[in-house]
Amino acid sequence: MKPLLRILTVPPIAVASAALFLLMALTFVDVVLRSTINAPIEAATELTRIAMAIVVFAALPVVSARDQHITVDLADPIFRHLRLERLRDGLVAVVCGAMLWWPGMRVADLAERHRNYGDVTEYLAISTFYIEYFICGMTLATAAILILRGLLLWFAPHLLTRRND
Repeated sequence: MKPLLRILTVPPIAVASAALFLLMALTFVDVVLRSTINAPIEAATELTRIAMAIVVFAALPVVSARDQHITVDLADPIFRHLRLERLRDGLVAVVCGAMLWWPGMRVADLAERHRNYGDVTEYLAISTFYIEYFICGMTLATAAILILRGLLLWFAPHLLTRRND
């Protein structure tokens, strides 16, 4: 099962990496053009916004599946002493996953509205609903992953142990 999960993380990380590279190249070219011939890329702002959304939301399901979120461990000694770490981690994952369903569905509603209205970006006239559906899909995927991770922490924690990961 571990090799399958590793294979499933490749496409979103590749998408995020490509978007990050494009963002880097766009920023470099924009700065060079702005500094040398006073001709900035007019659409740089909207392309930067789109690329940042792609980077963040493509990586979110992978970060959640690998449990690589930034955490504050002030209460960890208490939970460790009471042997409640698994219960806490499972509860946090399930609650966070459940809470992500609402924004995911809300973004889907907004994407559908923008598709019906024909909303496009200012300079390049890119339909906004494409990126919104991407955000919706990645948010809902993250929600499902968090809920599954929480349930696995409670009922089958051996499936989540890391070996040479």
